[in-house]
Amino acid sequence: MAACGGDGASDDDGDDPSTQIANPASVFCVEQGGEVEIVDETDGQVGYCNLPDGTRIEEWAYFNEQTGGTIPEDDGG
Repeated sequence: MAACGGDGASDDDGDDPSTQIANPASVFCVEQGGEVEIVDETDGQVGYCNLPDGTRIEEWAYFNEQTGGTIPEDDGG
């Protein structure tokens, strides 16, 4: 019994970029003119934001520092 209808089969392998949610810290970095760099470190992957002035900062630290951790709502425009 399927609560949502359909036959239960799924063609979604999870790799379709149109269904992925963007990382707010990465988006913020790029919006500020930076470039995101993903680095493999001993504890896993870490995203860094390389800013136009040469500053390199962990993207979530930068996001939280600049926005207070608040994700702005999409105004639809």
